[in-house]
Amino acid sequence: MTGAPDFGPRQGTVELRVPKIVPGTFFPSLLEPRRRAERALAAVVQEAYVKGVSTRKVDDLVRALGMDGISRSEVSRICKGPDGEVEAFRSRAIDGEHPYVWLDATFHKVREGARVVSLATVVAMGVTTEGWRQLLGTDVGPSEDEAFWTRFLRSLVRRGLSGVILVISDAHEGLKNAVAKVLHGAAWQRSSVNMPFGGRVPLVISAVGMRTLAA
Repeated sequence: MTGAPDFGPRQGTVELRVPKIVPGTFFPSLLEPRRRAERALAAVVQEAYVKGVSTRKVDDLVRALGMDGISRSEVSRICKGPDGEVEAFRSRAIDGEHPYVWLDATFHKVREGARVVSLATVVAMGVTTEGWRQLLGTDVGPSEDEAFWTRFLRSLVRRGLSGVILVISDAHEGLKNAVAKVLHGAAWQRSSVNMPFGGRVPLVISAVGMRTLAA
């Protein structure tokens, strides 16, 4: 037996003996001190960061949880954690055909240096041949112009987007031109409802789509 980490339930401190049967170290992740508490703190800080809470308010939040506070550098370090996962999701391969694609954009206030600027966030949602919705991609740019939409759509095609027969979006001219330029042969329809995330939708969703499937 080796090592004696302390485990502190509310009833008192319990000394745990960790078996050692081979040379080297053996320390189960379940018994790693403060690991769960650190993960919980990281989750709170990351959630606050994603929702736009300032570093000062994050420090106040951590103090409210009974800790001594947290520095700006520590907040930045913790919030870098999800960056790799987000980038892996955004650059993943797109498998299968997506006959229907919804495109939309919105604007967010973003702090760049000492300024607060408005940036466009674009989103592409696809529907598979089985009728399942999938988030195909998202990107952020300075404006919702034709050049930005063209780059975004080309990035989707490079990742494997194929089989598009109908694109649904608002009537933004730059977006319509980008669709015609990149998604050759795809029809376009003006969106009349917001596209929810997740779940399944009927495969035939528009007159244009019905004519295409019947052809």
